[in-house]
Amino acid sequence: GPGQAEMYAGLQELGVANGEDLKETLTNCTEPLKAIEQFQTENGVLLPSLQYALPFLDLHGTPRLEFHQSVFDELREKLLERVSAIALEGKVEERYKKLEDLLEKSFSLVKMPSIQPVVMCVMKHLPKVPEKKLKLVMADKDLYKACAVEVKRQIWQDNQALFGDEVSPLLKQYILEKENILFSNDISFLQNFFSPSPKTRRQGEVVQKLTQMIGKNVKLYDMVLQFLRTLFLRTRNVHYCTLRAELLMSLHDLEISEICTVDPCHKFTWCLDACIREKFVDNKRARELQGFLDGVKKGQEQVLGDLSMILCDPFAINTLALSTIRHLQDLVGQDTLPRESPDLLLLLRMLSLGQGAWDMIDSQVFKEPKMEAELITRFLPLLMSFVVDDHTFTVDQKLPSEEKGPISYPSTIPEAFTKFLQENRIACEIGLYYILHITKQRNKNAFLRLLPALVETFSDLAFSDIFLHLLTGNLTLLSDEFALEEFCTSLFDGFFLTACSRKENVHRHVLRLLLHLHHKVAPTKLEALQKALEPTKQSGEAVKELYNQLSEKLELCKPSPAEVTETPSMELPLPTVPTPASR
Repeated sequence: GPGQAEMYAGLQELGVANGEDLKETLTNCTEPLKAIEQFQTENGVLLPSLQYALPFLDLHGTPRLEFHQSVFDELREKLLERVSAIALEGKVEERYKKLEDLLEKSFSLVKMPSIQPVVMCVMKHLPKVPEKKLKLVMADKDLYKACAVEVKRQIWQDNQALFGDEVSPLLKQYILEKENILFSNDISFLQNFFSPSPKTRRQGEVVQKLTQMIGKNVKLYDMVLQFLRTLFLRTRNVHYCTLRAELLMSLHDLEISEICTVDPCHKFTWCLDACIREKFVDNKRARELQGFLDGVKKGQEQVLGDLSMILCDPFAINTLALSTIRHLQDLVGQDTLPRESPDLLLLLRMLSLGQGAWDMIDSQVFKEPKMEAELITRFLPLLMSFVVDDHTFTVDQKLPSEEKGPISYPSTIPEAFTKFLQENRIACEIGLYYILHITKQRNKNAFLRLLPALVETFSDLAFSDIFLHLLTGNLTLLSDEFALEEFCTSLFDGFFLTACSRKENVHRHVLRLLLHLHHKVAPTKLEALQKALEPTKQSGEAVKELYNQLSEKLELCKPSPAEVTETPSMELPLPTVPTPASR
């Protein structure tokens, strides 16, 4: 076929006979057998000792092809070893000269499956494959596919579009993996989105593949960062910021100084990475991070765009917010005001830099966002007053009954708190983390008091996937409260259901929560919820799928009518055995 002809085309250039030559010889000869013998002698393996060995192999029925193939395989292995050795020996210019000559000789055979590995091996060891050869490889899908990543890098660095095609599916996969974790059906306060350590996350498939594709190539690294910035701008998806930090730290783990030393964020990211690992910014590291921020020189402000993207990574925000809540509690104990704590002010500074990432990269105005004085003088003291309220209530509960005042838990929220959550991004972020904190402490009173403030928040942050993922996890700690109609009404009717119809993701998170806790929910409430959460025509597949799972579970939990009537009213009903749903 034409494929065959093309495959062996290179042999003639090298003066090696091929099938075509044999055909020609046989067509123009009088004694075919003699001609074949002569062709074999001229083109066979030129070893005198073989003259006698081959007929012996013939007697054993070993086909000549099999013999030649095994000799060929041996030689190819030796050649591959030799090429790898040449790549390491002698003076740099000389070894590359040898390899270039070898490439020149062998490239015409690159289509022969048996020779291709050798040609590929030679190219892999050349730091600069001649432009002409790269073009030929690029033009041929199969050759391009067969290339070593070392060769592909040389092709990619001058072909951003081609590199983009290779990277794009990986970025899609990365975002999908993140979303799958946020919507996972396993809900727990022990294991959540932020549980894996940075080191573990960097072992992920996508980060590893990108690291491998980039190698030590600064140009490719820059291209990937450019893709990430563009996608972050286009989608506002913060997971791209995580990948930006993970990629840099993955190259850091491999000690690729060629790249780490030229990325101006390297040391900052490395220090922040250690904080993320501990889920806390300690004083020593706080000083270090502050040093980097204060050290941004005139004329280099553009680095703030990169630093803001590193700080916009949800893992960074999570660490900064948790540290802020811890600092506020300490301040209550020390009777200190927020504005008197430099550590707290630094955390706020980094939070606003991270939260301002999108605006900064979008506007290309590289200066730190101004901190609103009110945040420090009014909002944080308000949060501290909540901590005090909790403390007072707890202490009071523990007093002997005769000393107890007629104290009830404060149920109203200061209007200022609600207003801050609606109008100030940083206040909102910290407020949400405070609510996660009290939920984790199983503080039902505080939770129900602050919950109404979540219905309207700055750019709907209380309905974002990360917050709802964490909230649903922490709510499992209050699972016994779900038996109370009042608690369910506040949580579902007062919060979740206000957004379900306009926000598909909220619908999904409520269904996740119920799949996990349905057996704890007051039965009348459960029935009402099942009606309220029914998917509409507009609902996506994920919602329908979750709703069906929930319906099946509830079906299994219903006692059959017979069992209900037979239970004497005095005795406690036995736990009902789930009956297979009648089909």
